[in-house]
Amino acid sequence: MHSKEKKFSNSQNIYLVGLMGTGKSTVGKILAEKLGMDFVDSDEAIEKKAAMSVSEIFARHGEEFFRNLEKEFIQTGHAQQNQVVACGGGLCVPPGMMEAIKEKGWVVCLWAEPETLLLRTGNNQDRPLLQTAKPLEVLQKLHQQRAARYREADQTVETDQLSPQEIADQVAGLAG
Repeated sequence: MHSKEKKFSNSQNIYLVGLMGTGKSTVGKILAEKLGMDFVDSDEAIEKKAAMSVSEIFARHGEEFFRNLEKEFIQTGHAQQNQVVACGGGLCVPPGMMEAIKEKGWVVCLWAEPETLLLRTGNNQDRPLLQTAKPLEVLQKLHQQRAARYREADQTVETDQLSPQEIADQVAGLAG
């Protein structure tokens, strides 16, 4: 775990970033309850607005279209305070997106090794990027491609050996 200068302020949202399987949604719900905040999952909010699943959006319209929906969600699709926001795994990656969420709140990267992520995601059919014969290779490639971007978060929590409750407790502790 490492930290940067920026600390959590009660007037902000908390944004959880990281690869699929790091626990953003599960931990986010626990963290929101622990801190008395509301919880929102960016993928769920986008699915509701688009009236189709993330997998369907990818299949019908492509990744670029989906990334535009994520940008719109960050700009205008959620409350500006008192929320724990579980961000889709690629939300913070495009140019300007990490900076946008850092302007809106406190960003915590949940980090795990690809092997851990594969164990956690298993055979989940709702993860379009893992619908391949070699999902571990996909996770390793994403891990390598996105590592530097994720590490720009205000805080990073290593999650490999922790339960969702332990991760939420650690993030809450960092929030002060």
